[in-house]
Amino acid sequence: MIDDRPVLLETRGRSLHITLNRPRAINALTHTMVRLLDEALADAEQDEAVTSVVLAGAGDRGLCAGGDIRALHDDTRAGGRASLDFWRDEYRLNARIARFSKPYVALMDGIVMGGGIGVSAHGSIRIVTERSRVAMPETGIGFVPDVGGTHLLAAAPGELGTHLALTGRSVGAADALLCGLADHHVPTRRLPEVTEALAGASSADEVARTVRGFAEEPPAGDLAAQRDWIDACYAAHTVEEIVRRLPACSAPMAADVAAELAGRSPLALKVTLAAVRRAARLGSLEAVLDQEFRVSGRIREESDFVEGVRARIIDKDGDPQWKPATLAEVDDSTVARFFAPLGPDEQELGLAPDALTAPAGGTS
Repeated sequence: MIDDRPVLLETRGRSLHITLNRPRAINALTHTMVRLLDEALADAEQDEAVTSVVLAGAGDRGLCAGGDIRALHDDTRAGGRASLDFWRDEYRLNARIARFSKPYVALMDGIVMGGGIGVSAHGSIRIVTERSRVAMPETGIGFVPDVGGTHLLAAAPGELGTHLALTGRSVGAADALLCGLADHHVPTRRLPEVTEALAGASSADEVARTVRGFAEEPPAGDLAAQRDWIDACYAAHTVEEIVRRLPACSAPMAADVAAELAGRSPLALKVTLAAVRRAARLGSLEAVLDQEFRVSGRIREESDFVEGVRARIIDKDGDPQWKPATLAEVDDSTVARFFAPLGPDEQELGLAPDALTAPAGGTS
């Protein structure tokens, strides 16, 4: 009999195995799943019999393709508040994962995008495979990287994080390691051995040694050889200047990237660049999540998110009509508005981290 519960919990020896169980949707996160994950981690942290937590995704397509975009689209289009409730609890979960006191082993096999990064890349032990495709593709749907993604990308070497944030391009195992989105590469075929071995690990040090024992060099990546032109182009202070520098440089791939950016939401591009730059100065993940909550709350009020989801995911015509249509129409004051306080709707994780000791609330 098929178990259709969206999150499966199983204790194997000293490990709590958490499986995201929506394989037909590549385990996209619903609000219910976020709350179940948060509750499971809160319980596991207090359970002395649990030495580690292992996160995996059901099916063979990936760990998690992100949040339930259609549900967020429908709520936003209807002018509801369910999206805000979802993000509030999701970001709180992301912070809990980062502060989890026991080893949190994320098996980032296959597709890991958006919200999938939020439930994996903040963990203490992050495993990628030769099948991994890791990305924050939000600008393609008129949205901005969230779930702590701007915090992670701001910490990547040079301007690699800026490149990935603006383009939304996916990376494989080697580049995920280079960018600080993962810690170890383990071949997919060996993941069952890893999980079996972790069941007997009785301490955090033993968990870490166990995973390291399975780690191998990944297939070669792409970004290390492209650092020169990426760093030179994306060091610019504005999106307009980045777009100007890309086709002007000698790297053959840069012109293709410029063409990609031309198809992204101008509003999302400008707010994303500002978010990554600000995240680098904010420091703590909680402070960045507070910033991302402000941005998410405001970007949903714009038409680009609904239009981007329509064009890329629902109608799939690939022809979003962005408003504003050009970078020149998005001025500094417009961008600054996305980072202004939300008043009574503020998240305030950075001000009250102790709130993470209790399970998340909200409606599902």
